Amino acid sequence: MIVMKQILVATDFSEASGAAMDYGRALARTFGASLHLLHVAENPFLRPTAADPHALKAATLRRLAGRLTDDDKDALHATAVLETSDDPADAIVKYAGAHGIDLIVMGTHGRGVVAQILVGSVAEKVVRTAPCPVLTVRYPEREFVVPDPVASTVNSSNPGGQS
Repeated sequence: MIVMKQILVATDFSEASGAAMDYGRALARTFGASLHLLHVAENPFLRPTAADPHALKAATLRRLAGRLTDDDKDALHATAVLETSDDPADAIVKYAGAHGIDLIVMGTHGRGVVAQILVGSVAEKVVRTAPCPVLTVRYPEREFVVPDPVASTVNSSNPGGQS
């Protein structure tokens, strides 16, 4: 029997993260788990910025909290958390370990091999180092079941299914 009490969705506010949120929310409902929504912001220390760092943090927190519905907060005891780090993958893994997370759900953009070598992938680093299973959701999503060309040919040539 699978027991999941704490599900973490890591978000970077992308469309892929939106798809991961849909999966995380559905899994939390299915298992009766609490939902954690985490965004890791880049550490602004020693980086020039035109905006007030405190205003930027407050705006990010509002945006993050806006991803949770009232139903998420009531039924799933959902919380929105903002962390600051130079290494988002490490921050996600540390949060998961510190909060007893049973599953991490993350969106992925499905970059090519060359882009991953040059840029790296937060999701790939989390998968390698997480203390729990990680579900990556590729965006745009693909069909899980692909029709069998042989079966569709047989069915179209014999629509009634009778011999």
